Amino acid sequence: MTVSVTNRLVVLRHAKAEPHGAGGDLQRPLALRGRRQASAVGRALLAAGVAPEAVLCSPALRTRQTWELASAAWAGDDALPAARWPEELYDARVEDVLELLAGLGDARTVVVVGHEPTVSSLAAYLAGEEDSDAGALAQVRTGVPTATWSVLESAAPWGEWSRGSAVLQRVVPPGE
Repeated sequence: MTVSVTNRLVVLRHAKAEPHGAGGDLQRPLALRGRRQASAVGRALLAAGVAPEAVLCSPALRTRQTWELASAAWAGDDALPAARWPEELYDARVEDVLELLAGLGDARTVVVVGHEPTVSSLAAYLAGEEDSDAGALAQVRTGVPTATWSVLESAAPWGEWSRGSAVLQRVVPPGE
């Protein structure tokens, strides 16, 4: 089903990180594979015509690095917004993300960079059963691998996004 797009949400799980180290979970950097994944995600988002007007990113090092590398695909594009790093995205519940989205105002395309299980839970919660892509819905219900992004769309303003209010258009795993 085609939606008259008012708002588009791209939910991105961070790329592959190094195992836990001395710096704690917040300070885990991307692995070399993750750095390649993040750069590829940026190129894929750009090719898909995703031009975010707002970016919300967990403050964890691996999520910050994922977005920094992905956003390099828009090099020279001064229209790309600075990312926001709300602390509540690190250990977010679906309700926390919805509250952040509700405060975005006029941004029509938003990228949220976060962690599992939040990214798949958010997509599964928002996806309307009837109009969403069945394969994509099955994927977010079971969880998504690193560097996977999901696209949800709805004509509703951000403050009205709730269970089943969006159409899950697709889930894009790394390398696709």
